[in-house]
Amino acid sequence: MTERETTRLIAWSRELRGAHTRLREALRVVRDGVHDVDPEKPGRDLLLHCRGICTALDGHHRGEDRALFPAVEAAHPALAPVLRRLTEDHGMIDVLLTALAAAVDAGGTPEEIDRHLDGVGAIMENHFAYEERQLLGVLETLALDADPGDVLGPL
Repeated sequence: MTERETTRLIAWSRELRGAHTRLREALRVVRDGVHDVDPEKPGRDLLLHCRGICTALDGHHRGEDRALFPAVEAAHPALAPVLRRLTEDHGMIDVLLTALAAAVDAGGTPEEIDRHLDGVGAIMENHFAYEERQLLGVLETLALDADPGDVLGPL
């Protein structure tokens, strides 16, 4: 195995950690913006930030479901139950993101938006922690020849 191949193999664990870090930061930006509304354009910045986190998290999970998880399951069939749980989490997070988007579209109060963000943040953190515990070691040896943006979302 060449050094480049080894680096590529190990890079998937780094790519996942990096994607999670960027998504955590995006959620922090949205949280910071909830109470920082410009009176000239109320809700516009919040709407943009919320749409951004919804799109980024959705893209991340779609990429995992479409490319990463099938590759992991092919290489490690015993991880199928873990991958199913992670996929179920993706569905739950999607429901929470849809409710967040609806609240923002309806002009929800900062407190209401905060409650939605609390739910998204709690499930997202739990999901990321579980995913990292279960998959980082596997990802260090995963042979997957794909673009990280396709596998983990365009972050």
